[in-house]
Amino acid sequence: MKVTIDSDSGFCFGVVFAIQMAESELNAGNELFCLGDIVHNNMEVERLTRKGLKIIDHDQLKELHDCKVLIRAHGEPPETYEMAIKNNIELIDASCPVVLKLQNRVRTSFDSITESEGQVVIYGEIGHAEVNGLVGQTGGKAVIITGEQDLDKLDYSRPIYLFSQTTKSSKGFQEMRILIENRIKEANNGSLEGMMNYNDTICRQVSNREPQLRKFSAEHDVILFVSGKKSSNGKALFGVCQSVNPNTYFISDTDEIDAAWLQGADTVGVCGATSTPMWLMEDVATKLAILGASSPALG
Repeated sequence: MKVTIDSDSGFCFGVVFAIQMAESELNAGNELFCLGDIVHNNMEVERLTRKGLKIIDHDQLKELHDCKVLIRAHGEPPETYEMAIKNNIELIDASCPVVLKLQNRVRTSFDSITESEGQVVIYGEIGHAEVNGLVGQTGGKAVIITGEQDLDKLDYSRPIYLFSQTTKSSKGFQEMRILIENRIKEANNGSLEGMMNYNDTICRQVSNREPQLRKFSAEHDVILFVSGKKSSNGKALFGVCQSVNPNTYFISDTDEIDAAWLQGADTVGVCGATSTPMWLMEDVATKLAILGASSPALG
């Protein structure tokens, strides 16, 4: 059984930057808190926790003073920065540049729609750290939509400014855009003029992985997709793999591998999300090699 790791899978540059900043502080012996999981992968969070990183939530942030806190790649709303100033907290800001650019575009659009009574709409996951940061740019007034079931939240007699969480799928965003445009036309005698502004703000590092993963999935009998269960990007990219290869399985750790999945397979591909560390995919490949060597049916 041949096992291949997708060389294009693994951390995006935003996650790499955040982890490098965290390790730099920890290696220097500094106490460091992180506001939320530094990455949506439990195995990597546990590794950094063992090195001394302390994960906190927003309620705990309010109680901290005179310390260092890392802002992860997902970004934060303005209130977090205000709290840091108030409590004399030094922020180690590892917000992804792509997310910061999106926050600025959301804020600029929101500031410009007062006269037109427009609506800022975010296609993303409710409660996701990045989405919380985006909604914070509008003072909590942006509308979050996750699917067609949420479209009744919108007022189609008012202009709509549509943005997307950076880690959503391009296909999903375009489907939502078309559905919204159709509803606008229904409400405005077939016209879209002045009523729809959309911004494809999906990270290209994420969207560019979709065609590569389709190709990779088609080249193997079985695909093991490695990702943390909290990862929005992981869910999206897993769906891409599964749409091409039905023998695609989602795992978060080597213990979740089921040998029955591998029966009759000549080639197994291992790939992952932008929040999946390469070392974890290598561990999965090693476990697969051991299973293949120990079982004649898999060898």
